[in-house]
This record gives sequence, structure tokens and C-alpha cells, in this order.
Amino acid sequence: MEGKRKQQASEVLFFDSVRTKETEWRSTRLGKASRSNRQNPGGVITPMRLLRTLAAGLRSLFRRKKNVQELDEELGAFLEMAVEEKMKRGMSREDALRAVRVERDSLDTAKELVWSARWESFVETCWRDLRFGLRQWARDFGLALTAALILALGMGISVAIFGFVDAALLEPLPYDEPGRLMSVNESSIESPRWPLSYLDYLDWQKWNHSFSSLDVYNGAGYLLRTSSGVEPVQAQRVSGGFFRTLGVHPMLGRDFYPDEDRLGGPNVVILSYGGWLRHFDARRDAVGQTVDLDNETYTIIGILPREFSFAPSINAEFWVPINSLSTHEKVRTFYNFWGIGRLRYGATVQSGSAEMTAIAKRLQQQYGITGRDLSASVVPLSEIIVGNVRPILLMLLGGAALLLLIACVNVASLVLVRSENRKREIAVRKTLGASRMRLVQQFATEGLLLAVFGSLASLFVAAWLMKLLSRIVPKDMEASMPFLGAVGLNSHTLAFTLSIALMSAVLLTATPILRLSFERVQDGLAESGRGSGQHWNRLGARMVIVELAVAVVLLTGAGLLGQSFYQLLHVRLGFDPDRLATLQAMASDTSYNGSEQIVALHGEIVRRISILPGVESVGLTSMLPVQCNCAIDNIQVEGKHSHDEHNHVDERHISSRYLPTLRARLLRGRLFSDADNVSTPGVAVINETLARRFFPGEDPIGQRIENDEGGKPSTWEIVGIVEDIREGPLDVTTWPTEYFPISQTTDHYFSIAVRTRQDAGALLPELVRTLHQIDPRLGISNEMTMNEQIASTQMALIHQFSAWLVSGFAAIALILGVVGLYSVITYSVSQRTREIGIRMAMGAERRSVYTLIIRQAGVLTCEGLAIGLVCSLGTSLLMRSLLFGVQPWDAVTLAGVAGLVGAASLLASFLPAQRAASVNPMDALRAE
Repeated sequence: MEGKRKQQASEVLFFDSVRTKETEWRSTRLGKASRSNRQNPGGVITPMRLLRTLAAGLRSLFRRKKNVQELDEELGAFLEMAVEEKMKRGMSREDALRAVRVERDSLDTAKELVWSARWESFVETCWRDLRFGLRQWARDFGLALTAALILALGMGISVAIFGFVDAALLEPLPYDEPGRLMSVNESSIESPRWPLSYLDYLDWQKWNHSFSSLDVYNGAGYLLRTSSGVEPVQAQRVSGGFFRTLGVHPMLGRDFYPDEDRLGGPNVVILSYGGWLRHFDARRDAVGQTVDLDNETYTIIGILPREFSFAPSINAEFWVPINSLSTHEKVRTFYNFWGIGRLRYGATVQSGSAEMTAIAKRLQQQYGITGRDLSASVVPLSEIIVGNVRPILLMLLGGAALLLLIACVNVASLVLVRSENRKREIAVRKTLGASRMRLVQQFATEGLLLAVFGSLASLFVAAWLMKLLSRIVPKDMEASMPFLGAVGLNSHTLAFTLSIALMSAVLLTATPILRLSFERVQDGLAESGRGSGQHWNRLGARMVIVELAVAVVLLTGAGLLGQSFYQLLHVRLGFDPDRLATLQAMASDTSYNGSEQIVALHGEIVRRISILPGVESVGLTSMLPVQCNCAIDNIQVEGKHSHDEHNHVDERHISSRYLPTLRARLLRGRLFSDADNVSTPGVAVINETLARRFFPGEDPIGQRIENDEGGKPSTWEIVGIVEDIREGPLDVTTWPTEYFPISQTTDHYFSIAVRTRQDAGALLPELVRTLHQIDPRLGISNEMTMNEQIASTQMALIHQFSAWLVSGFAAIALILGVVGLYSVITYSVSQRTREIGIRMAMGAERRSVYTLIIRQAGVLTCEGLAIGLVCSLGTSLLMRSLLFGVQPWDAVTLAGVAGLVGAASLLASFLPAQRAASVNPMDALRAE
């Protein structure tokens, strides 16, 4: 007993010395840290201090061999001291060395104990786990590649859509203090955002105290004369402080001077960066040169920055001050300008709106404006620029998130299958003493590796997809999306990628850990342990249900959006768009400054185009159908008091053959004839909506409507009623519309509609040549067929774009869901091979085996469908604002989705069922 106590005391002394050595090393570190703190008393982590710490850590990490050698020397010296101590007691060196080694165990144990106290040990463990994980994934290269690609696809799509959301909704507008910029306009019951008249703008600017600056803008078109001819260009008329309100400064030259937007001021122009490149090849000497716009000379005073964009301007290249007004614009009730203001510090949207509403009421009362109840609309400018695309982007982001979920679930299923094949390995490691934390660390490393590979690949997918989506966005949509230039990989998208990569790593780590938490070591070591496979079947089945449910949600959304797009393109138009060629023409005001001249031009255009081969009829209009509810007129019925009715109607000026060219249906009365001109009394044709609203229970034919045409009171006799033609957007209710003879209004900017007997697109080049033969100074633009016009409207493009993207998400989700179902059924068949062999040995028919496997797949499919359809109803209600002509609970769509998922699931389960039915009973039993 005395000898045993001495041996134990000796062991204690040995390990105490080891711990003492460990303490000495820690003290050495603390001493160094203390000296460092004395040199840096504030404890501030300076860049140099951080670099020295990292350098010391790296030196320590890469000097392991030397550190081990030093530890061996020190432990060897201690061992030698113990041997000398025993030799002093009379033992030989060999006996003393043997006794010390017996008493103090292996030096390797002591070395591990000391080394484990160093932080390098943790790094080394991680490095070993990393190398082991790489070897494991290299061994299962096919599975690793499949999982990484699925992750890259799901994450890449999510990152790409987030890039658009970030650029449009999260990034501030590219102006100075954009939060203070407001869209300031009038408002009425008919429209919450109504344009300003110029005279109202002047009073609003003078009387308000909420805005430090208030300016207006409106679109315009000019004919630019160059050495090669005349071309129409997009322009924007703005008040003098417009760019100062935005906080934008010209890249070259200067801004407008205060007196340059006064009536009669000088003709000056600022070019956009695109206009500078296009018309002046980016020459710096362009500033100071002149351009010919509508036969008037304008001096270029500045060039806007490359990054400048203003969505409402629709790619305007020329920016001119408002220093002249048309006859209409001099009237207070002619609303033609849009306002933009910068709030003063301390002012709010609510206070600004209240003040501007009070001013609007005051002006309405002061000038006796009747027929409407005006107030003010003050909303953040960001709402005007991105308000239309916000629900679309949020819906796409939700769809991408669902697709990411199904991708992660699918990869988790693959990892789960892999963990099933490694359960014997894990059991052996547990038996040899591996702790749960050690296994968790290993699985975390492998999951992190897979997430890293998937994330890196997803960045390439996201970058490619961002460029692809930006390029396929139609130009008509691109003009209203200035944020497209900011879409790309940046700090926000990289942070988003990192966050979803970490979530993916957690999921991929947790899945095998949770699975193996219920695994007994005996089951893992047993060669034929089968009960454990049931765990995977149950968990894998739940994952498949989730995948199928998500696929059903995405398919339902895609089906509803697809139906909306179809309904939008097949909405009742009131005319025949087939074989209808259209183009826009612009004549200079100075070249055609009299009504007789412009009327003669209209007549010559109709005559020359009518005799072209393949032309059936020709018509002119101030605005083609399916464009916008704009060019608004405020009318009164003669002999009736308005009583503040909503008297705003669409106004269109048309030639005598325009409605027949559209094949619009005349309901009562007559259409215009060539005899309806400036020398005859004014006549009008109205649509049936106007007839119902203003003449309920009456015959409108022969009655008269009044308006302020050209600033002068005018009276027009109604001579005909036509079926409603959809003049505004496809998804907006048809407005009341009045049609006036174009020969009685002298429009210089007009559109041409040509009914052909052949393909309308093939005739467009000949139409352009004919117009240039009539007058080379005519500006021609937007040559396309009517069907192309309809398909290129903003709402059609938005519905088409969203329908295609969500359909792509849904297709990928369905494929992943079906693959997941196939994997579960295949694994189930492999686990039930013995059972199936016994059934068939006892006389079971192949048909019963088919039924057994397909029934299992059917149960999973039905559960996924049930959950998915319930969730689809909720998501469809959320996206109701994006639907047109279809209800969120559309039975046809839901039935179609259920049928598609059911058929795909049946196909996925057929191959495993066939494999099960072909099992040889004797082979199955022999294998067991």
C-alpha cells in the first residue's frame, strides 16, 4: 500500500509539473500581453497591434515542428531529473528510467495534455477536419457536385433577385438627400395624382412654406435637324431650379440661370450623357455649340453626369427651360405639368400635404373652378419611381426564397442519404471515444465546406443572371427603371449571400446530427441493422412533402400570372389589332404654322399612303389606343349644371377614316366625313361609356358638350356613338372618351394607323419612305404593328416578365420536388428488398408490388398537394394586386397544378416500382 501511495504521489507530481509548464506558457503569454498593454495603455486595437498579433499567431501556427521539438526537450529534461533523483536513491540508470516510465505513463500523453492547452491545437483540429471533409466529398464526388449545383442554383437565383430588390427598394435614389424629395401635384377623386397647371404652380411656389424649392417638368418632343436630316428626339421641359432641387450638377458646363426659365428667355439646353454621346461623340467642346430644335437655335450650356437618371423623363436627351407656353398652357384649368419639391428641414410629408391642399382649395375658390374637387398629392419621389415595380420585385423575391428553401431541403435530403451510408463509421468513432461535440465539429466542417462551394458557385450564377435579366428587360420598361444600372454584386448582395450561406451550412450540419442523435451504437455496428433506415424514410418523406408543397405554391403563382397575362392580351379592345401598321409623325411648328398647312399635310399623307399596294385604309389620330388615359379634357353638357360631377374624359383628335381603319363599331349616328373641317361647326363622336355617364336614359345624338379648347370656350355637337375603344392601359377600366375631327384642331404631332391586306410589319419601311418623300423634314418614330404596340405596353411587359420568371422558378421547384420523391421511393425500395422478396415468394403478383410502391408515393404526393394548395390560397391573396381577369382561388389553375404535380409524381415513382416488381425472391433472400 505504501508503494502504491508513493507511485500515485509521483504521478501527481509529474502531471502537476506538466500543468506547471502549461501555466508557465500561459503566464508568458500574459506577460507579453501585459507589456503590450503598457505600451498601449488605452487598450486600443490599433492596426499595427492587430497585425503584430496575427503575425505572432501565424508564426506560432507554422512553427509547430519547432514547438514540438522544444516541448520534447523540456519534457526530456524533466524525465532526466526524475531519473537522477532515483539514481541518488541507489537505483541503476536502466532501473530508474524504467521506474519513471512506469510511474508517469507515456510522455505522449503528457505532450497531448500540454499541447491541448494551446490555441493552435484547435486550429489544427479544424485543419484536420477540413482535410478529412475534403477527402469525404472527393470520395462522394458525384453527390457533392450535385448538392453544390443545386445550392448554387437556388442561392444564385435568390441573390440575383435580391440584387434587383436592393437596387430598387433599399438603395436611396441617386440624388442629394433623397428622403426630402417629394412628388408634389394636385389630386382629385378621379385620380389621386393629378398634374398641375402652370399658373397653379406659380402660386404654389409663391405661397408655400413647406418646401425649400418647388419645380415642375413635362415631356416634350422636338425635331432635331442634323446634316443627315431630321429626327425626332425626346426632351424634357423643366423649370429653372429643377436640377438644383434634385441636387444634381452638370458634369460639364453649367446649370440654368434664374432668368432663363422666364417667358421669352433665351433658348438654352442641357444634354443628357446619352445625348452627348449619341449626337456629339462625347466631345468636350460640345458645350457652347448650338443645335436646331424645331427650326429654332438652342445653345448647349451643360452636360449631365453619366449616372444621372430621372425615371419620369423616359430617356430624355434634351433638357430645356420652360420659357414659352402654348395657348393651352396659359389657361389655369389646363393641367400639363408634374411637380417636384424638396422639403424644408423640420417639415414632414403630412404637413406639406396639408399646406398644399389648403392652397389648392384657396385657388379653386378664388378662381371659381368647378367640376372637380381639387386637393394636393405629396408623396415621396421614390414612390413615383419604384412604386409600380415594388410588388413585382417583392413577389419575385418571395418566389426566389421558396426556391431556395426547396433547394436546401433537397440538398439536406442528399446529405441525409450520405449520413445513412456513414452510420457504421460514426458508430466506430463513438466506440473509440469520439465525443458528440467532436462529431458535431466534423459535420459542421463538412456542411460549411458544401455551403462554401455552393456559395462561390452561386456568385457566378447570380452575376450571370443579373446581366441576363438586365439585358432582356425591354427598353420600354428599362426607361422607367433607372435602378437597373446599379444592379450587380456589391456589399449588400455579398452580405446577403453570406447570410444564406450560413443558414444553409446550419441546415446541412443539423440534418445528419439530428438524424444520428437517435442512432444507437449497436445499430450502427450491426451489419444488418434495418430499423435505422426507417428514421431516414420518415424524415426524408417529410422533406419531400415540404418540397412538393413549395412546388405547388410556385406553380399556382405561375399559373395565375400566366392566366393574367393571357387575359391582359385578350381583353376586349373595341377594335381589330390584326394587320394594323402604326407609326408616329411630327411636323415642325415653324414649317406648318397655319391650320391650312397642317390640314393639307394630313390630307396628303392619307392620299399618298392610301394608294400604296396592300393598303386597305388609313387613319390619323392624336394618340393611338392602349397607351394612356391622358390628353384629358374637362367637359360640360350644354344646358346642364355640373354639380361637381367627375367630368374628365379622354380627348382624341382623329381623321374621318380613323375609326373605320380600326374597325370600330358605330352604335348610333354617324362618323366624321371630309366635310367636317375648320369652316364647319364643331362636331364630336363619343364612346358608349361617356354616353352612359353623361346622358343616362337620354339620346346623346344632337346634344352639345362644352370645353375650353385652346383656351377659348368651344361647343361641339354629338353626331355619333361608337363602341368603347380601350384608349388607356389594358388593366384599367375604360374611360369616357370624346373624338374630334383632326382637321378642326391642327395637331402637329400625330400617329398614323394603316390597315393592310398583308403582313403589317412588312409594309412599315415603305410607309417611312413615303412620308419622307412627302416631306423630308417630318420626324418619324415608333414604327411597329398594333399587336407589337399592345405587347410593348408597360403593364403587358410587367405581367409577361413576372409570369416568365415565376414559371421558371416553379419549373425548377417541380423538378427538384420530383427528384426528391424519386430518391425517397428508391431508398425505401432498397430497404424493403427482403420484404418484397418474401411477398413475391409467397405468391404476391407484380401488380401488388406496383400498388405497394405507388401507394407510398401517392400518400406523400397527396399530403404535399393538400398543404401546398392551402398555402397557395394565402399567397394568391397576397398577390391579388398583380392579377388581372382571374381570381386568386381560380379552380382551373388549382386543378391544373394538382394534375401536373400528380402526374409528375406518378412518373417519378414508376421506375422504383418497376425495379421493386422485378426483384428475384431467391436473390433477395440469399442477400440477407
